[in-house]
Amino acid sequence: MQEPRNLVNTEVGLSTFMTRMYGFMGYAVALSALIAYLSGVVFRAQMMPILSGHPFIFIIVLIGLLVFSGTASRKALQNAKTGFLMLTLFALFFGLEFSVIFLTFNLPTIASAFIAAAITFVSMSVIGATTHKDMTRIGNQLFAAFIALFVVMIINIFLRSAVIDYLFSFIGVIIFAGLSMTDTNKMKAIYLQYGDRVSMNGLATQGALQLYVDFLNLFQFLLQIFGGFGSRD
Repeated sequence: MQEPRNLVNTEVGLSTFMTRMYGFMGYAVALSALIAYLSGVVFRAQMMPILSGHPFIFIIVLIGLLVFSGTASRKALQNAKTGFLMLTLFALFFGLEFSVIFLTFNLPTIASAFIAAAITFVSMSVIGATTHKDMTRIGNQLFAAFIALFVVMIINIFLRSAVIDYLFSFIGVIIFAGLSMTDTNKMKAIYLQYGDRVSMNGLATQGALQLYVDFLNLFQFLLQIFGGFGSRD
């Protein structure tokens, strides 16, 4: 009778972990959306000159935050409160970063891209959570593809080819839809292997941070596709 009981405990623990991870991620997305709306719509007159006038500062800070995210993930396992604070700071920063989309895209376009991103993310994440296959290899390949895409996109900043940007947006959607699946699968596997040896809140925060980044990138690429790199017209 001990084995079925252990199985039940594992399933309950996994369900609690996944719910908590998605909850933390949802909190971060909601906070970013609120900050973006307040900065880009409600306080637009005050914020837009600052946000749109110094784009390179945001790029530098963004790269720094992404580099530091690895350290933040490890810190989350050591101290759940520190990890949650870092997740909150990420959400606040990306909310400010994304507020500039209100200068380029209208609300229906933004809403459509957000809904599409949410549906895509949930669908792929559910696949990653329910499959019994180890997706580590696929995840590594997708991450390598992202690095290559990132490098080429940096080069295209100087080439300024809208066609290349538009094409890369479709590639980006494929990559981050896949990463939403593989990262969910990875966090499930980590919990099943180490869940009884680490803080559940810390591990859930680590997973939420990764899935949050996946979702935002997915949304960004879908927004560029839906908007066609056009204006607010």
